[in-house]
Amino acid sequence: MIPGERVVAAPPPPGTAVPPAVRRLLGDAEAVWLNQLGGLTFREGDRYVKWSPAGTPDLREEATRMRWVAAYATVPEVLDAGGDEDGSWLVTRALPGRSAVDERWRDEPRAAVRAIGTGLRRWHDAVPPAECPWTWAVEDRLTHADDPREQAALRAAVPPLDLVVCHGDACAPNTLLGDDGRLVGHVDVGSLGLADRWADLAVATWSLEWNYGPGWADALLDAYGVAPDEEKTAYYRRVWDAT
Repeated sequence: MIPGERVVAAPPPPGTAVPPAVRRLLGDAEAVWLNQLGGLTFREGDRYVKWSPAGTPDLREEATRMRWVAAYATVPEVLDAGGDEDGSWLVTRALPGRSAVDERWRDEPRAAVRAIGTGLRRWHDAVPPAECPWTWAVEDRLTHADDPREQAALRAAVPPLDLVVCHGDACAPNTLLGDDGRLVGHVDVGSLGLADRWADLAVATWSLEWNYGPGWADALLDAYGVAPDEEKTAYYRRVWDAT
């Protein structure tokens, strides 16, 4: 997803252990994704289970957001959510599409990038800010920043806001596409909340470099329907790195 010091989300290594809670829910499930926080995603048939270890964001909160946003945008149906001393889990029904970073779309990056851009614009236009009960504001995100000087600098430099309901992790893998290249839906909405649209756009364009190579940002912004904003892009990438 984003290059740098963070652990990159990717398919897990062979032989990845299945947490007991996931085994109870799915049996012999296939591990398909490992995120930066050590969370795992498993698939069995038409069901997915996300599992996050204790001490990371509780997936029951993501379930609440998914149920809310489903009235406005296409996200997987929530089947179950829970937690125990080892972590939390979220069970969803699979949508009929593939991640935009599936090998199918890595071979056709232009089509994938345009679909990500149009899909993100559709999300921002459809989900009503006035109805959203959550925030993804810089002030809240910076409570998790490690560097006090960077935190202070970012708090002092917040650009003028253009509020939408942000996806919260608009990296390329979280857009699902059909075989015809059209948007199917979005996944991983645990950080959904009110923020400037460039909080999503800065990360969405950045993730293209890692997934498809350099030079795709303008194609995404063109599909989204907005001119580049270097100031906001740089600012919200700093916030992403700081938090």
